[in-house]
Amino acid sequence: MPSHQFADIRDDDFSSIDPDGAFVIVCRYASRAILDWIDQQKSRIAGVGLFLDDDIPSVFVSNGADMAYRYFVLRRALLPLRRLNRHLDIVWASTPNLAKRLKHAKAVVLPPAPPTSLWETPHPLARNKSNEITIAYHATALHVEEHTFLYPIIHAVLAARQNTRFEVFAGGKTAAIWADTDRVTVRKPIPWSTYLAEASSRKIDIMLVPLARSTVNDCRAPTKRIDVARMGAAGIFSISHAYGEPGSDGEILLPYDAIAWQNAIISMIDDEEKRQVAAAATRQRVAAMSRAAKAGLALSAPSTLT
Repeated sequence: MPSHQFADIRDDDFSSIDPDGAFVIVCRYASRAILDWIDQQKSRIAGVGLFLDDDIPSVFVSNGADMAYRYFVLRRALLPLRRLNRHLDIVWASTPNLAKRLKHAKAVVLPPAPPTSLWETPHPLARNKSNEITIAYHATALHVEEHTFLYPIIHAVLAARQNTRFEVFAGGKTAAIWADTDRVTVRKPIPWSTYLAEASSRKIDIMLVPLARSTVNDCRAPTKRIDVARMGAAGIFSISHAYGEPGSDGEILLPYDAIAWQNAIISMIDDEEKRQVAAAATRQRVAAMSRAAKAGLALSAPSTLT
């Protein structure tokens, strides 16, 4: 990347940004303050791009979105588009499916490209000196369907294997799904910087990445692979647009079927070598994402988004 500067849209003062020749990239959300700044500096900036990693209209109407989140999406993602469209030179989408949804904007696919520093942490499995196996599901409150899908699976797994514990990030109605379940730790969502920092000291053996079929999920990028690699965990992923079909490298991809997931989790608990093979396969796939980052950015014709 060329020299760059980050700005938080929650701020009101953007005077520290040098507008001369700057290409401004808006990531998903905007605010009145940053739109005002773009309006004021339009003759000095080089251009404006918008990066989207979700089908925002589908997220807005999804069953998993509560009223507070819908209001946030409306205020930060949908309403700003009228003003932002006046300035847009390019729209990037994180997946081909999302680009198709944004075809009127001539969206360019910009897939996940994590720097190695974002995921090459010490391997937590190597530090596992006890017999306890930690299983985790780290997702936002929007994934109500997936929480509901996993609950009976985890209940059966914990009953079958006493050396296991389960960790889940959940809030609101998703937290209620896991209430009063033995050997389950329910964590409230934490800031991204905190989540990133704790990865080097965490021990997670198996990470679950289920995806129900939905318009929103069909547009998702395989970013959870990065989290799995960072934790050094063995991942179990849904067969999906995001994660593809099973291959020959040992990574575990399953249909969205409770029995298949229950059996796969128990098999992984009982077989450390299978966990290590699966973890290594995911890390190799994430390493390929990092290598692809060297291709850089390509600009195209002006775009608009409605």
